Amino acid sequence: MVDDDLNSVNILLTGATGYVGGRLLPLLQASDHRVRCMTRTPERLAEKVSPDTEVVYGDAMDGRSLEAALEGIHTAYYLVHSMGADADFESADRKAAELFAAACSKQGVKRIVYLGGLGNPDHKLSKHLRSRQEIGNILRTSNAAVIEFRASIIIGSGSLSFEMIRALVERLPVMICPRWVRVMAQPIAIEDVLAYLIEALQLPIRKTVVFEIGGPDQLSYGQIMQLYARLRGLRRWMIPVPLLTPYLSSLWLGLVTPLYARVGRKLVESLRNPTLVSSNLTDKYFTVVPRSTKMAIFRALVNEDEQFAVTRWSDSVSSAGKPKSWGGVRFGSRLVDSRTQQIAVGPQEAFRPIARIGGATGWYYGNWLWKIRGFLDLLVGGVGVRRGRREQDQLMIGDAVDFWRVQKYDPGRALRLRAEMKVPGRAWLEFEVKPTASGSIVRQTAIFDPVGVFGLVYWYSLYPVHQFVFAGMLRNICAAASLNNNVEQSAATQTYTSQWAPDSDDSLS
Repeated sequence: MVDDDLNSVNILLTGATGYVGGRLLPLLQASDHRVRCMTRTPERLAEKVSPDTEVVYGDAMDGRSLEAALEGIHTAYYLVHSMGADADFESADRKAAELFAAACSKQGVKRIVYLGGLGNPDHKLSKHLRSRQEIGNILRTSNAAVIEFRASIIIGSGSLSFEMIRALVERLPVMICPRWVRVMAQPIAIEDVLAYLIEALQLPIRKTVVFEIGGPDQLSYGQIMQLYARLRGLRRWMIPVPLLTPYLSSLWLGLVTPLYARVGRKLVESLRNPTLVSSNLTDKYFTVVPRSTKMAIFRALVNEDEQFAVTRWSDSVSSAGKPKSWGGVRFGSRLVDSRTQQIAVGPQEAFRPIARIGGATGWYYGNWLWKIRGFLDLLVGGVGVRRGRREQDQLMIGDAVDFWRVQKYDPGRALRLRAEMKVPGRAWLEFEVKPTASGSIVRQTAIFDPVGVFGLVYWYSLYPVHQFVFAGMLRNICAAASLNNNVEQSAATQTYTSQWAPDSDDSLS
């Protein structure tokens, strides 16, 4: 049977601040459907949604707030997961799903779309996979039809499993591999997962059904890591070790990939189970043709710069909890140094010195250090600072600015520069200006994507210098903006006075 009202329905999206939900949101907003997002922090999401998208408060552990959020909803996306919770995540997920199922029944929700995990339920599943499938069973106790997708590794910059693989390959030339590295999986690209989730909106059935989704390749985790290494031009040696318990593996994982230390044991335990597609039911109902693992990794690497800009490092809430680092914040394998300063001028005035950076203007602090860095770059065959700028008062995407290249330019709002100097990795320098009640806030962010151990050594050895230079740069940019604003106001006042002050002969005695 087919719903006759699927062309335009009311949708509730939970987990819009998470990895999958954050990427699903713009796709839903681009459709003809009416979108409502439920979150515990509406103020955090309000700036990211389109004007037509409704943002409401809701807590998965609060039945009343769930009922309010689900009022008038036809289809609800359930993308809630508490794997990073300090308490028993199974109990927390179970309670949340029970409350959500009850609220859907009470509000007459017609369809629930849920993303779970692959794994043969007849085998002894890990707590993580067992919990993901249990949630699907609980949601099916509601009166709504449940469309459950079960996926293996999701390949995309920022996804937990992929970032773990990337961090291991990038940092370890020689890897001691426990047993789970040989377990088979069926990776799927994040783009394909999103395509399935979108098509589920208009799926012409009213029954509850489970769809297993995955790409065309069945690979072990070790094979995925070797494939990633080949695409990055890296040579990696993998030494199998039969005796390495999940607990010891999690400690090792937390040591070399600090972003995942908090969920390391839960994640490693789930990797012991093969996650392979055993049903081709999706071919009957969906038009999606999943891409290969190689293409999924390639797209993740090529598109990661754009995704990094869309999914801001400061907005990402990983299930790993607060990132650990020394001398910077980690986002996956990247290191980020960010700072802000309030300024009592409007955004246009605050952005003006940023738009003039480099070339004859210089870098606002430690210009002699920038010149030394440029000279060293020339010595090793880099571009140095000899290029300057095309024009000192105008910028365009693609312009060279000394040894940087303009990657993003939004006048009055944002400038992102990509480094073209010789560095063991990739680097960006970004400025953003946002209005406030009393003026503007200027954010300066330095981003570094290190390659191997040498890349990490490079970042940490220069970190004290970066603190010195970048702090001074932001301070002087804001000072220049305030000075320019005062000069303009003074000039405007003088012009007004000269135009309207009475001549001496006409003045009253």
